[in-house]
Amino acid sequence: MTVDKLGFVGFGEAAYHMAKGLREEGLQRIVAFDIHASEATRGEKIQARGRETGVELMASSAALAAAADVLISAVTADQAVCAAEQTGPHLTARHLYADLNSISPKAKEQVAAAVYASGAEFCEIAVMGPIPPYGHKAPLLLGASGAERFQSLFAPLGMRMEIVSTDQVGRAAAVKMFRSIVYKGIEALLFECVLGAGQYGAEERVFASLKESIPGVDWKKLADYMVGRVVVHGERRAREMDEVAKTLEELGIEPMMTSATARRFDWAAQSGLREHFDGEFPATYQEVLDALR
Repeated sequence: MTVDKLGFVGFGEAAYHMAKGLREEGLQRIVAFDIHASEATRGEKIQARGRETGVELMASSAALAAAADVLISAVTADQAVCAAEQTGPHLTARHLYADLNSISPKAKEQVAAAVYASGAEFCEIAVMGPIPPYGHKAPLLLGASGAERFQSLFAPLGMRMEIVSTDQVGRAAAVKMFRSIVYKGIEALLFECVLGAGQYGAEERVFASLKESIPGVDWKKLADYMVGRVVVHGERRAREMDEVAKTLEELGIEPMMTSATARRFDWAAQSGLREHFDGEFPATYQEVLDALR
């Protein structure tokens, strides 16, 4: 069993790369609805990506739901609940709605409520690795009642999935959120480290000392990679860390470190670096330091 026609709620970077990979695997019928598709600048990119991948852009949520039985929500974290509430009234029992946005477990529950109210099935997805360069093969954790159906539909298309729960909404999201405290915290720390160390030419010795303390890591290579990711995706990362902070607060834990990570990402997003590099990943952190100078 495999999916016949797939619909994306939102057609930004994540949906684009997933659609591209799924098309290469043989999935021919893909549609999408993005509220920004008619905008001047952002809309042009969305439409170009639609043409490139053969994805038909629909005019409304209703049209999207009518065209596809399986929908994957790939919007920004702050719009995930709104997207589900906007799409929910157009869903029926034949639909499977999957949410892969980086949002808190409680937000996943809100998305699920909007979907279940229509009689449709719901699957929560936690993306556990970067979609570019892995595309549709990025590792995914699945949860909720629709997890097994989603896995059976997309496993033949090469997607890498592990089911963590079929009777609970939020467990997959929790894994994603609490992993991000560490992973994205390291991104922010390395960015801040090279910002300072670079002014003294001290990075090489800093990395050498780190390697002695924490062997097995190429810290220079890691800094090149992580700083580049923050430059391009600072805004998205900041909003994800807001969701992590919200998750901690819901548990009665003050998000001291998480909030600081979000601040560094916001700083990167407001620095103009993404525009300087035209949205492309800089090859090294040194390019970023040179741009800031």
